Amino acid sequence: VQLQASGGGLVQTGGSLRLSCAASGRTSSNYAMGWFRQAPGKERDFVASIRWSTGATYYADSVKGRFAISRDRAKNTVHLQMNSLNAEDTAVYYCAYNEGVITTTIRSPNMYDYWGQGTLVTVSS
Repeated sequence: VQLQASGGGLVQTGGSLRLSCAASGRTSSNYAMGWFRQAPGKERDFVASIRWSTGATYYADSVKGRFAISRDRAKNTVHLQMNSLNAEDTAVYYCAYNEGVITTTIRSPNMYDYWGQGTLVTVSS
């Protein structure tokens, strides 16, 4: 599975951005796609994920109510709509593919098998 992320950039505090990640290659019948982010000097943190078959979504507490993850099944693409951005959202954002989803571990980066190249989101004040 190959993942191609796009949509990062520079935005002012309070602004919005939409990230996209297109998956290509052979995917299974039970998988999830998610977004993680990594700020300089910090660990890679879970942001959001979506089960492909059911559309069930999962969010980190820090983004709940501001970010929305969605999927386009026809295009094998996942989107992350980010609203009310603030400086703490500045990071490199990675999309990832999780084969054989287990709900209790869906927030763990260790459970994701394939990763996109990362796209930088910078929020300026």
